[in-house]
Amino acid sequence: MKRYCQLMLATAMAGTFFSCAKNGTTYSSSAVAPPQPVYPVPSAAQVAWHEMEMNAFVHFTTNTFTDLEWGYGDESPAIFNPSEINTDQWVSTLKEAGFKGIILTCKHHDGFALWPSKFTDHSLKNSPYKNGKGDIVKEVADACRKHNVKFGVYLSPWDRNRADYGKPSYIDYYRNQLKEIFTSYGPVFEMWFDGANGGDGYYGGARETRKIDRSTYYNWPATLQMVSQLQPDPKVLFFSDAGPDIRWVGNERGVVGETNWNTISNDTLFAGKSGIEDLLNRGAEDGNKWIPAEVDVSIRPGWFYHAKEDAKVKTPQELFDIYLTSVGRGSTLLLNVPPDRRGLIHENDVKALQGWRNLLDEAFKHNLALKAKITADSFRGNAKLYAPANLVDADKDTYWATDDKVKNASIEIDLGKTQPVKYVLLQEYIRLGQRVKAFSVDAWQNNTWQPVANATTIGYKRILKFDQPVSTSKLRIKILEAKDSPVLSNLEIY
Repeated sequence: MKRYCQLMLATAMAGTFFSCAKNGTTYSSSAVAPPQPVYPVPSAAQVAWHEMEMNAFVHFTTNTFTDLEWGYGDESPAIFNPSEINTDQWVSTLKEAGFKGIILTCKHHDGFALWPSKFTDHSLKNSPYKNGKGDIVKEVADACRKHNVKFGVYLSPWDRNRADYGKPSYIDYYRNQLKEIFTSYGPVFEMWFDGANGGDGYYGGARETRKIDRSTYYNWPATLQMVSQLQPDPKVLFFSDAGPDIRWVGNERGVVGETNWNTISNDTLFAGKSGIEDLLNRGAEDGNKWIPAEVDVSIRPGWFYHAKEDAKVKTPQELFDIYLTSVGRGSTLLLNVPPDRRGLIHENDVKALQGWRNLLDEAFKHNLALKAKITADSFRGNAKLYAPANLVDADKDTYWATDDKVKNASIEIDLGKTQPVKYVLLQEYIRLGQRVKAFSVDAWQNNTWQPVANATTIGYKRILKFDQPVSTSKLRIKILEAKDSPVLSNLEIY
């Protein structure tokens, strides 16, 4: 039968229709066209970013030694002198926790450069660290390459040290520093800049408050074009409050909306305040650009290391909960883990990360859905290429899809025996767009279907956690509402 079906499939490629039966299911072997994309769709670089799922932020500068969160810009480079710095410890610790990329604060608002920038004296070259011969950006970039972790950079547009901040000449300075970074330390997978721009500062001795027009001062389109030309491949993804490639999640609590659209419409790189955070948190169903939310949160109350917070490191369970409200809602987690004054990730942070990794490994160890018997009330053209078995084959490039305009569908999965279920994980095939607007989960109990969960969007990944484990032998997922025919690539049950 297998050889016969293969022959029929080969003939179908020539445009002839045949069908064959296997395990009681009749498959069409005609060349059934795939679903049309529901726009907007992610770029290849954005898909790769989604698949990273977890990245780490590393905040480290003079603030680490002044016990500040925002340096004023008048800090002496002489205070920056980590005694036991080991960037290999940073990267190996973070990789073991599951992070795929690391974004380093190469320059924060205080303007201190963690590399020997030739365009300013306010940099590592005038610190005692390695007698002014150190280069922490290089050390981190090299450690990332050694451990096969992607390297990203944060370069604050605001600079409280520069005398010319607010003038056109500062934009030249900022771009010159970007050129240094992208020609010496790449490749860079993500460039990060936040919305803190303008305010009081040292400003070369002026000690005043300066305001800038955030929408025009930096001329972001030209700046980003310059960076893209410096590194055309691999593509650099740009994060800011509202894009253009990745958007802010609207808070620093580690939570994206239960309804989370990867699409949003924007015409500026700065989102601002006044309630826009809610829109950033959930996205827009009718958004005209694919700009997914990145969930940035710190493992400590602050973003930089403070000894007084050593007992306030988030617990493994708190980190696990953040995973569910970030990655588990279709976003990518960016967890900040700041090195201490020694230049090491503190023991308390390491312990929390290890405990969190253990929780993740234990919760998602045994996928009950893998290779399980699965059926659907319909699938596209009855073609095996779109059959429900694609949901449990552990192949991210296969998917289940319905016929055009079929927006409601159900999937049943037989677990073989009654057993406790706590998590259901679903993924859409986002290369064809985000489609699902609402779905539900039913469990087979007492010889009938019992509702156990309802949710809205799926996107790249959705993990539903039941309040209490549900004992069942079968589950049913019902797509209740979708923008177009649903296209799902993965179903996991734990």
